[in-house]
Amino acid sequence: MSTYESYKREQRRLVILRLLAEQSAYKSNSSVLRASVDRLGISSSRDDVRTDLAWLSEQGLLRLDEPAQGVYVAVLSERGMDVSQGNTHVPGVARPSPK
Repeated sequence: MSTYESYKREQRRLVILRLLAEQSAYKSNSSVLRASVDRLGISSSRDDVRTDLAWLSEQGLLRLDEPAQGVYVAVLSERGMDVSQGNTHVPGVARPSPK
């Protein structure tokens, strides 16, 4: 995988966590997340987003539910919130810029 693709994947993971952190219930479905990531300038396929959601779930940064077949809902964890705010670093997720 190219350095650019790795950078893009790490940025997409951070954006997903930040998008979830902005939601009132800290959750969203994969389709809305894909559209939001794309709108923020990180062109991504559904597969890219679903793969990242699975990876983020494995890292304990979110919980991934499937309330209906093919419908994936991501719920941010406390650790995921810490990563989205830059309080904790997880290799594979970009660090947010200082404010």
